Amino acid sequence: MDKPLYRRILLKLSGEALLGEQPYGIDTKVIEDIASQICEVHRMGVQIAIVNGGGNIFRGVSAASQGMDRSTADYMGMLATVMNALALQQALEKHGIATRVQSAIDMKEVAEPYIRRRAIRHLEKDRIVIFAAGTGNPFFTTDTAAALRTMEIGADVLLKATRVDGIYAADPETDQYALKYDRITYTEVLQQNLRIMDATAISLARDHNIRIVVFDLRQPGNIKKVIMGSPIGTVVEGGGHAQ
Repeated sequence: MDKPLYRRILLKLSGEALLGEQPYGIDTKVIEDIASQICEVHRMGVQIAIVNGGGNIFRGVSAASQGMDRSTADYMGMLATVMNALALQQALEKHGIATRVQSAIDMKEVAEPYIRRRAIRHLEKDRIVIFAAGTGNPFFTTDTAAALRTMEIGADVLLKATRVDGIYAADPETDQYALKYDRITYTEVLQQNLRIMDATAISLARDHNIRIVVFDLRQPGNIKKVIMGSPIGTVVEGGGHAQ
């Protein structure tokens, strides 16, 4: 193909994607590399929205498992996503790309409040929109926020950027013979308990027919390859059977 397959995308970045080789925090080189890939796609005329996690700074589920109140832990995790969003915004704007951070938790000094119509208008004006603070509610992951925002802004696809090159029947980091799927249905992901995204996010995608592409972010140029329709990663959509 000589033009992008998608007009408007939502890119889901995990907090761990920003770690690089560090045990904690943000690797500035990694975030610069990600920003360069995103800007390359943006200059092709693709409208881009981003949802980022906060696991590189704080994981609410882990804190809750150690005795912290789950709601408090989740709100702390949401604040971590705002920190990542601001770091990504700065990296993108170094490339001359206009961006807006919208937070599901009101913090007007550092981010706009999330307003659906405003977010769509930013995209129409070729601004990259970064959605922070998840859904603004505890007990919901940033994967669920990504599926929700994909529906709300009318994105053509949800791109799930990970550390592996698709969805496997088992963990490829521990099982070198694990089967990789090129395509799989939402129902099969749920039935096989494949934890590439949480069940709520997959159920939302299934109910609203949101195409999901899971791919390896660590390979340079992979975001562009996905946008151009190259057969990398794993596609999750309705109908058919796993291959």
